[in-house]
Amino acid sequence: MVTPAARREAVAHLRVAFEVSERRACSTLGADRTSIRYRSSRLDDASIRVRLRELAAIRRRFGYRRLHILLKREGIIMNHKKLRRLYREERLQVRRRGGRKRALGTRAPMTLPQGANQRWSLDFLSDAFADGRRFRILAIVDDFTRECLALVPDTSLPGLRVVRELDGLIVSRGHPAMCVSDNGTEFTGMAILRWSQEARVEWHYIAPGKPQQNAFVESFNGRLRDELLNETLFTSIAQVREALAIWKDDYNTIRPHSALDNLPPAVFAKLSAPAMQRDGTLRYIEGSAPRPVAPPSQQGSNEVRTLLIAG
Repeated sequence: MVTPAARREAVAHLRVAFEVSERRACSTLGADRTSIRYRSSRLDDASIRVRLRELAAIRRRFGYRRLHILLKREGIIMNHKKLRRLYREERLQVRRRGGRKRALGTRAPMTLPQGANQRWSLDFLSDAFADGRRFRILAIVDDFTRECLALVPDTSLPGLRVVRELDGLIVSRGHPAMCVSDNGTEFTGMAILRWSQEARVEWHYIAPGKPQQNAFVESFNGRLRDELLNETLFTSIAQVREALAIWKDDYNTIRPHSALDNLPPAVFAKLSAPAMQRDGTLRYIEGSAPRPVAPPSQQGSNEVRTLLIAG
């Protein structure tokens, strides 16, 4: 019996079973009477626990930090240490799925965009329906605002389809200064090379086997797979499109992003929108995002002059 609660239960058992006084029971067990008589003055957190369980059931892959931010938005102000205790007592800890490979070799800062539409990152994800058929997802992310610009699922996504999706984004957002991708056949085909020349958009290919050079979209892929793909059993492509659209809107407008001072990407994009100065030039409002570092490989370079169209 090492905890006060266990000692209280033992004292209560002696008093009922042997009909002895509290003084005699405490003396027999060596318990302090003040500890036995103590009654907690802690406020009732039942409503907070209920809301915490509800949020954890909806956001199954969120830890206590992000749940703390969501509770703050609802007006529930609480010390993060107390929330962590409630989170632990309710057994809501997120179970980590395996480990991840870490890059080896020399690490150097990666050149970072200083405004929206300066650099877009593209990548593919793969998943399967309940019957085993495979489908792919094209993900496009703005590296500065961290916004998810597009999530395109289909059973086949050739280079021409990628070009069509990029043209649609340009109509709504404008031209990017650069696109970054791996060396997949969809990105190295003639369709993409021709489009990049006609649209005057630089296209940078990362070194083969070095996904850390495309760190922004790879990090986004991890969140998408962890919070949606691994949690959902898909039966049709229509269901995939609907689920991705809902998750994309939630990711951009509600989900707190730790790299953006816990702001959603869409909110950060508005705060970092260009403002017109008196001399007629544009400047970007300072945001609160830290300057992340992505580990490039020992081969290749991330200098601005090398980020050109290359095969």
